[in-house]
Amino acid sequence: MRRSRGRVVHVESLADFDRRVAAGATRLSGWRVRGVDLGERGQVLAGLQVAGATFLGCRFAAGDAEALERGGAVVLPALTVAPVDVYRARLYTAGDLYDQAPYAASLDGRAYAWSQTPGGADDALARTLHDHAIDEALLAWIERKRLVGVMGGHAAARGDDAYADAARLGHALGAHHVVATGGGPGAMEAANLGCYLADSHVSRVTDAVAALAAVPAYRPSVDAWLAPALEVTSAVAEPHDSLGIPTWHYGHEPTNVFATGIAKYFRNATREAILLEVCDAGIVFLPGAGGTVQEVFQDACENFYADESSVAEMVLVGRTYWTETLPAWPLLRSLSRGRPMEGRVHLVDTVDEAVAVLDRAAEAG
Repeated sequence: MRRSRGRVVHVESLADFDRRVAAGATRLSGWRVRGVDLGERGQVLAGLQVAGATFLGCRFAAGDAEALERGGAVVLPALTVAPVDVYRARLYTAGDLYDQAPYAASLDGRAYAWSQTPGGADDALARTLHDHAIDEALLAWIERKRLVGVMGGHAAARGDDAYADAARLGHALGAHHVVATGGGPGAMEAANLGCYLADSHVSRVTDAVAALAAVPAYRPSVDAWLAPALEVTSAVAEPHDSLGIPTWHYGHEPTNVFATGIAKYFRNATREAILLEVCDAGIVFLPGAGGTVQEVFQDACENFYADESSVAEMVLVGRTYWTETLPAWPLLRSLSRGRPMEGRVHLVDTVDEAVAVLDRAAEAG
């Protein structure tokens, strides 16, 4: 049961519905009943005040849905066109996405295949409803968490120095924060891995990176790439929370299994904006290509127009990379001059320096 009190009550099972009614609930205003089979509860529903309630993908006996609507409830039918639950109330886990093998038979594989079809009006509605449900689930998941983003390229192969550095970064940041990434492979997987193991000694991160290096990339086989990662997770009884925000727009890049909460969207534009928005404790930018550069300046735009109380730290790792290879730093520095963000943008050489910058910012805040 999703615990809820107050104006919005989430009901996700028949047992929970029965319990609340037996406890004396008569007014269902604010209730959101998701995926519950109410086919044998027609008489109970008839005795309740349902104005303001929402029934999402529930089942009813003949005539009951129409009666609920006449009583002021909103009844939205299940959209069977979608392979996903468009009304889901919580974020995905790796087990949800990779529920079957091979990959093509999994929920993640089927959802990606569906997302690539043009579809019709029902398909478009299903994707919109799904992403809205993920929005709500994400807001609940991040409550009372302090998130630091780690942005970096998907191309870092397991076992490479760049991958190992990102894993160490995630581990160090996990001491005081929850790490958020784009949820994909490469540096994103490494940062989620490090944070996943944040409650363990750093040597365990080194061992995990070595084990994963046996299958350095998800090509040619996603299933082979998943196998050592799932072995790592199976050996961790209580992982540290970390967040992944991937998208089926890039579904050819599989979601990594080390994020304990996975907010997977169909619309990439929505996902990009939300990923930056939730990182309230700052963002570390590791070397990357077009996508990472876009994230640097998208975040810079947010900070450029923010007041002093809303600016978040920006830490670019790799002095040579960000001044010569892809010289984003000079433009970022010029953009920040004279703005509240000026003292909050940093260029460092190592992930250890990046951690030190964010630790100082946390102590000052």
